[in-house]
Amino acid sequence: MTAVSVMRLLPTLVMPDPEWPASPAPIAAHGAAEDAFSDDEENVRLMLRIRDGDVAAFERLVELHQHMVIGTACRMLGNQEDAHDIAQQVFLRIWKSAPRYEPTAKFTTWLFTILRNLVFNETRRRSRRKEVPLEPEEDDQAPRQYADHTAPAADQLTQQDELEQALDKAIAALPEKQRLAVVLRRHEELPYEQICEILDMSLPAVKSLLFRARTELRKHLASYLGEEA
Repeated sequence: MTAVSVMRLLPTLVMPDPEWPASPAPIAAHGAAEDAFSDDEENVRLMLRIRDGDVAAFERLVELHQHMVIGTACRMLGNQEDAHDIAQQVFLRIWKSAPRYEPTAKFTTWLFTILRNLVFNETRRRSRRKEVPLEPEEDDQAPRQYADHTAPAADQLTQQDELEQALDKAIAALPEKQRLAVVLRRHEELPYEQICEILDMSLPAVKSLLFRARTELRKHLASYLGEEA
């Protein structure tokens, strides 16, 4: 199957939903570990079939991970159209790399590393063109998560919405590595060790990165948290 044929498949990637489905569970110390290994085993099985040219396996892999990829790209770039383009590039690279694929690392680590490179290239391209990163779009498909309320009052819902918008804006203003670390930790709930691999940083460096990011976010959200800036 040629790259052109693959590109015909990729426009079927869905646009992100208001609430993002959870990514494959990170490897944990207790009962969740078995499920995490099962998820990765399924990804590896699909990749080995894709390595042999199995188009149906590729379609299934896209189906499993497209929301996660588009959601992360959208949070990084603040623009759904750009996120959609990046997602197409991610899956196209996976297809092209499949003949050389060897399951030496967790699949989602490899997936996010490809995504990291493409997103960072895009943010640097914008920087060279002196483009200001766009804020997350204000529509029903914006990558935002809301707390679970039971018949919330209108003012509570408004406050929650305002806080989520302010948080999205604050995250968008972070340097690219801090922003990606926050997105991977907060939205995808990845363990520190996996974030280290994706960012190619040591554990102390990642923890320091997240500490600086959270400090900056707290400054931006001081008025919402009832704190002094």
